[in-house]
Amino acid sequence: MRDIASILPLSVDRVSFTGEGRKLVDVVSFAVPAGGLTVLLGPNGAGKSLTLRLCHGLLKPSAGEIAWANGAAGRVKRHAMVFQKPIMLRRSVEANIAHALAAAGISGIERRQRCGAALDRFGLGERAAQPARLLSGGEQQRLAIARAWALRPELLFLDEPTSQLDPAATRQIEELLSGLVAEGITVMMSTHDLGQAKRLANRVLFLHRGRLVEDRPAADFFAGPLAPEARAFLAGELIW
Repeated sequence: MRDIASILPLSVDRVSFTGEGRKLVDVVSFAVPAGGLTVLLGPNGAGKSLTLRLCHGLLKPSAGEIAWANGAAGRVKRHAMVFQKPIMLRRSVEANIAHALAAAGISGIERRQRCGAALDRFGLGERAAQPARLLSGGEQQRLAIARAWALRPELLFLDEPTSQLDPAATRQIEELLSGLVAEGITVMMSTHDLGQAKRLANRVLFLHRGRLVEDRPAADFFAGPLAPEARAFLAGELIW
């Protein structure tokens, strides 16, 4: 599963991102060590999704630096991302996984083995030949996670992965994520769901207006946040 040198920790150093004439991410710094599940928490518009995209390399910072351990960014990509609305190709369930592996340079027997393992691991074996776009919302999100898992990432980014799912599908995805962490995959996800953050997070990064206002172990954060914006958010107040 792992090369000799880990890509973690991920270091985010004074990163900003400017768009629409203003700073949408404003001088944010943190590090992501190996292990556990980190939640980016905050109201809509706080900069959670942008921060994930910056970390994954889909966007370039306007200022600051994002660096992987051992200079890994230019050599190897062992991080993957799952989006709020899964992106499904007009192909079968199995072909969606195979396409991602082919794009990553995985071919032949290994690609077939990884496809089979992902289908089994995420309970999609009976759906393998079905068109991916005809799956339910929960099944599509499971497929998106299976597709990312097949790439064998050290770090998995997820952008509000259950915001469009019903409670049963949400519970299933949460159980899968807990299982991935138990397997040794580091997870970083965004959510504005306090209950979900309490259930899953080892660590909370609380964002407000593009700024990181609190970075604490989850148990400490929920026991008593230090930042007034975080206290107001936990109290159910609207913050802008």
